[in-house]
Amino acid sequence: MEGRPTEDTELVERARDGDTGAYEELVRRYQGLAARVAYLVLGAGGEVEEAVQEAFMKAYHALPRFRLESPFRPWLLTIVANEARNRRKSAARRARLALRVAEDRPSGDAAPSPEAAVLEREERERLLDAVNEMREEDRMVIGCRYFLGLSERETADTLHIPPGTVKSRLARSLKRLRERLESQAPKEVGTDG
Repeated sequence: MEGRPTEDTELVERARDGDTGAYEELVRRYQGLAARVAYLVLGAGGEVEEAVQEAFMKAYHALPRFRLESPFRPWLLTIVANEARNRRKSAARRARLALRVAEDRPSGDAAPSPEAAVLEREERERLLDAVNEMREEDRMVIGCRYFLGLSERETADTLHIPPGTVKSRLARSLKRLRERLESQAPKEVGTDG
C-alpha cells in the first residue's frame, strides 16, 4: 500500500460498508481543496461552504457508484465543481476569485516594505480580476493547475478532458490572460506609446 490513492480506496471501501469515521477522514483530507475548487467557481461568499457541504453529501450517497480503480480526489473535485456551478447558475451571479486564493501561497522570510506590499497586493488583485473576467473553461484550467496545484492528470480528471487538452487549453488560456493583462497595464508616465 503506497501513497494516498491506496489509503483513499481503503477509506472509500470502509465508508461503503457503513464506517462513517472513514468518510469523515476523507472529508477532513479534502475539505480545504474542495473549498478552493468551489471558490474558483463561485468566488467569495457564503455559497462556497454550502456548495462544499452539499458536494460531500452527494459524494457520500454516490460512493456505491465510485469505481475503486479510479482516483478518489478528481472524482470528488468533479462533484464539488458541478455543485458549485449549479449554485452559481441558479443564483445567476458571476464567479469571482478573491485575494484569499492568492494569499494562500507561502511568502518569503523578510516582510516587504509597506510600499512593496501595496504594490504586490494591487498586482495580485489585477491578476485575479483578469482571471475572473475570463471564460469559465479558462478560469478552471488555470485555477486547477496554478491555484490548486493539481497535476495535468488530476486537472484532466477533474475537468473531464484529455491530458493533451489540458496542455493546449492551458497554453491558450495563459496567452489570453497575458493579452488581457497587457491591455490593462497602466501606462508609464513620460514614455512614448
